Amino acid sequence: MLNILIALLIFGFLILIHEFGHYVMARRFKVGIREFSIGMGPKLFGKTSQKTGISYSLRLLPIGGYVSMEGEDEDSDNENALPKKPIYQRFFIMVAGALMNLLVGILLTCVLVLSTKQLFSTTVSSFVDGAPSKEAGLCEGDKILSIGGQRVYTGYDLAYTIMHDAVSGPTTVVVLRDGEKLSISVEFPTIEESGVLFGARDFYLDGVSKSFGTVLYHSFHQSLTSIRMIWESLVDLLTGRYGVDQLSGPVGIVSEVGNAVEADDGGFNLLYLTALIALNLGIFNLLPFPALDGGRILFLLIELILRKPVPRKVEEAVNLAGLALLMLLMLFVTFQDVSKLIH
Repeated sequence: MLNILIALLIFGFLILIHEFGHYVMARRFKVGIREFSIGMGPKLFGKTSQKTGISYSLRLLPIGGYVSMEGEDEDSDNENALPKKPIYQRFFIMVAGALMNLLVGILLTCVLVLSTKQLFSTTVSSFVDGAPSKEAGLCEGDKILSIGGQRVYTGYDLAYTIMHDAVSGPTTVVVLRDGEKLSISVEFPTIEESGVLFGARDFYLDGVSKSFGTVLYHSFHQSLTSIRMIWESLVDLLTGRYGVDQLSGPVGIVSEVGNAVEADDGGFNLLYLTALIALNLGIFNLLPFPALDGGRILFLLIELILRKPVPRKVEEAVNLAGLALLMLLMLFVTFQDVSKLIH
């Protein structure tokens, strides 16, 4: 029950932040707002602003919230209705929720970097016994610049790049040695998990002392790498590297929350998981799929090209179909998560 409560609070907070982004941008462009709710379900408390007419409410279930805008889901003659606003204003309103999730993910990553005991550079300090990379010509003191054409900036993105990219034979590693750039062909060792091959780093890296500059540098690049990791996971799912049986839904996330809480460094792991979920929500919501913010943005782009809005009934039908598909996907992954727990 504690794990479920923690997961609900995490998702509730991130959804509330998402809706707050829509709310702030809608207020900025003077869109009529009917209600801004904290939580879902039956109303516990509500108050209507005499100045703006906006109803603010607190609801029973701590699972996010919502913002109800004039003309968002119905026809309206109000000059401040959402459809009456210029396309660029509606675009910023739609994208604001996902950007808030991304911002929270980046801020949490900064906290993670600050609380990390040791930061690592991309300079090789030593090797494990029998390391293939050493046999291939990599040396202690080499500063690794890129792996397989992918530029690396910190130990975090170096480790991820090897894990994700260095799995199909020799990989070109570009290093800086004595002021000169050298290209070395390395076949990294691989490990298999759940039927998927991952590259394994077979050397250690120099540590980096913490300062204001290094914390900002590592926070920035760790955030970018996490975003890249989420995006490439989606691509890998579509291209078949990962199977649909490896998708995870709410039940699986509750299980991961439990694992994070029970780990030796539970607070750090839970913070890392929350940062990944925040970044994931931001990216997922920007996908051009019906019922998501990205789908609404796609309709705005179509309106910009055609110079007239897509008929409301057509947009509603497409969004309803998209929502149905998302619900089916959620039921599927939930069934998978429960099956994994049972077995």
